Amino acid sequence: MSQEKVLIVEDEENERTGLAELLSSWGFRVETAADGMEGWEKVGRWSPSIIVTDLKMPRLGGMELLERLAESQTSQASAVIVMTAQGTIDSAVRAMRMGAYDYITKPIDTDRLHTILEKASELLGTKVELEVHRRKLRDSGSLGQLVGSSKKMQEIFRLVDMVAPSTASVLITGASGTGKEMVARTIHELSTRRSKPFVPINCAAIPETLIESEIFGHEKGAFTGALERRTGCFELAEGGTLLLDEIGEMPVGTQAKLLRVLEDRKLRRLGSKVETSVDVRVLAATNKVPDEAVARGELRNDLYYRLNVFNIHMPSLREHKEDIPELVQTLLAEMNNKHGRKVATVSEAVLNQFNNYSWPGNVRELRNTLERAVIVCEGAIVETKHLPPGFGQIAVRQPANDPDAVRLGVGTTVGEAEKMLILKTLEATSNNKTKAAEILGISLKTLHNKLKEYGSATADAMTGKEE
Repeated sequence: MSQEKVLIVEDEENERTGLAELLSSWGFRVETAADGMEGWEKVGRWSPSIIVTDLKMPRLGGMELLERLAESQTSQASAVIVMTAQGTIDSAVRAMRMGAYDYITKPIDTDRLHTILEKASELLGTKVELEVHRRKLRDSGSLGQLVGSSKKMQEIFRLVDMVAPSTASVLITGASGTGKEMVARTIHELSTRRSKPFVPINCAAIPETLIESEIFGHEKGAFTGALERRTGCFELAEGGTLLLDEIGEMPVGTQAKLLRVLEDRKLRRLGSKVETSVDVRVLAATNKVPDEAVARGELRNDLYYRLNVFNIHMPSLREHKEDIPELVQTLLAEMNNKHGRKVATVSEAVLNQFNNYSWPGNVRELRNTLERAVIVCEGAIVETKHLPPGFGQIAVRQPANDPDAVRLGVGTTVGEAEKMLILKTLEATSNNKTKAAEILGISLKTLHNKLKEYGSATADAMTGKEE
């Protein structure tokens, strides 16, 4: 068993003694402290690898102890696990935002505590390896699948570096195509869970009647058509990471069940009477503004609070155009490998066009543009003739004589403005709903719902292709 040094900071003597005996039986080297002040003194003398601390204590509470650890170099060698009562989970969430590794509620679930301690030990054992890996990635101007030397991307790298080793839930926001799934994959790759599955699920792409089965699984005969037992995404991601993409499109009823799984770490398959324990880190992504989604009732406030332990916002490509040259070279290498081509670079004229374009579809649109160019390019350099026909015509433009501009008069309501923008974008994309949804930064499902709101006449008029 592990020989990690664990300091238990707990003011209740019976609980402190019981925990010390339990952890000692698991093979940990244990010291105890009766409050945060004594714990802080023992941190300096004994240098524990892991600290298990209560939050509410005399003299110095667990939150204040965590603050001191965060301000000192000692915390760099420690994983802090906070203990909290069931009704004060919000305090544990704040502690994780301050750098705590994980939390556990009282009364203590010993199996879960054992799992957390083992994973904390694994984290500490691989900390040097992960740091070397991260430095190599940063030196190359990339982090996992993320690329960029701009200030905005370097800040993303810093946040990913900070949160990846913990067990904290992360809410990744940003417009469609900005690379939210890449952020999630990079967090997974830089965590101790990297050898376990990374399972992404797009909540907007699954019919409402099937989404619970996809996430939680079902037993044979649970509903009409359930001809066999099905394992859900939570169980498929056991020990690893689950990404709930477009969380704002998940039905509210399913959100309530998800919240219970996040809090209890247990799930019940549809049609089952047995609860199954799960060890999964949950990341979520949305192209909506979360506060607005909560206000509209599309996202439960309590679920948002639980997922938003840590937030990473991905900037639109137009906000960090200085990264385009690096992105181009990285994407060209990817496309050459995918299609067996040897395209070396793009011409200066192409790069100028890229820099002058607004990229409504963000990095995804850049990838699609380059993939098409690599396929049609016969030489080593992508020229303007290799770009898609009409490339750049749906850029954000200001001239008054621009036929694609949407003009709004004083007194236009937000709803009317939204309708005009959606219909104009559909017109500009020849009724290609998938392309229009990407440009508007909404899901295809949301676009269909909006068209339905505008009435059957509008819906009938917009019978264009999906792709």
